[in-house]
Order: sequence, then structure tokens, then C-alpha cells
Amino acid sequence: METLTLAQIGAFNAALLIAVLGPGPAFLVAVQASLTGGRAAGIVTGAGLALMAALWTLAALLGLEALFELFPYAYTALRIGGALLVLVIAVQVWRGARRPIETATPPSTRRAFARGFFLNLGNPKSIIFSAGVLLVIFPPDLRAAEIAFITLNHFVLELVAYAGVATLLARDGVRARYLAAKPLITRAMALVLGGLGLRLLVTT
Repeated sequence: METLTLAQIGAFNAALLIAVLGPGPAFLVAVQASLTGGRAAGIVTGAGLALMAALWTLAALLGLEALFELFPYAYTALRIGGALLVLVIAVQVWRGARRPIETATPPSTRRAFARGFFLNLGNPKSIIFSAGVLLVIFPPDLRAAEIAFITLNHFVLELVAYAGVATLLARDGVRARYLAAKPLITRAMALVLGGLGLRLLVTT
């Protein structure tokens, strides 16, 4: 049985940060929650995103790939459903590119958390990361303690990343610069999301 190494954890964390902070539905939802509901709403939404993503990691380490091989239609349904969700988000993001951000009454903690959690439940980016990257980085037959550590590490790192985004956007200077560039940034994100959605639809 191979032992988990610091190099493997480092490679996983680097890949995870790139995935979390890259354009995608989860990052976009975290940014919007921070802009409209404030720092607390952004962090709570990020906690929901992080928990579900960590559970996908746990599922992958416990044999998610084998389950999808056994029930290929389950993965196909999940992939198509996720792709359609991403395409809908991409259209909504494009249409709202020039719409001003209005500060709203922060949602309840439960609602903000649930929004992040259920988004990542069907977020194909999160699923693909878990089913693909993890299986390349980590050896098979990990101990239960190592699986628990990787899962907890995923949750903490992703939560810290989203908390950092929320904290940055709470600063007036950063918020003002983001809002000034919002049309360009938002449409670029919409194009990336649309491309991801189309790729998922045509990938077999």
C-alpha cells in the first residue's frame, strides 16, 4: 500500500486552486453572492460550494469512477443535466453583463449555503475534477484516515479561497474596479461557460 506524500497533496492543492478560481459556475455564484449580499453571504455561499465539492472528492476516492462504469447512463444523465445547467447560466450571465449590481438584503444563512451546495451538486466542473484529477494524483488503496484528510483538506482550501474572494470584494477599491470592468469580465465568463457547456454536451 502506497503512502500519501506531501508532493501529492501539493499537486492536488495547486490543481484545486486553479479549478476553484478559474471561470466557472461556482466561482461566478460566489462573486455574485459577495457583490449583492456582502462578505458574509459570499463566505456562506462558498461554504456550501466547498462542502459539496469535498463530497465529490470523497465519492471519487471511494470509487466514483467504478460506479459510473457500472452505471454509465447515470454519468451521462448527470453530464447532460449539468451541461444544460451551465448553458442556462451562461445565457443569464451574458444578458446581465451590463445590468448594474444592486445591493440586496442578504439571504438567510441557510439559503445562501443551500444555493452553493446544490449548485455544485450538479456542477460538471466539480464532478470532472473529482473523477479525473484525483485519480491521476493519488495512488489507489488509500487508508481511511488519508481519504478523510484529503476530503477535509479540499473543504478547507476551497472555503479559504472563496472567503478570500468575498473579503477582497468587500473592499471599496476592489469592488469599484470590478464593477467598472464588469461587462467585459462577465461576458468573458459567459463565453467560457458556454464553451464548457457545449463541450460537455458533445463529449461521449
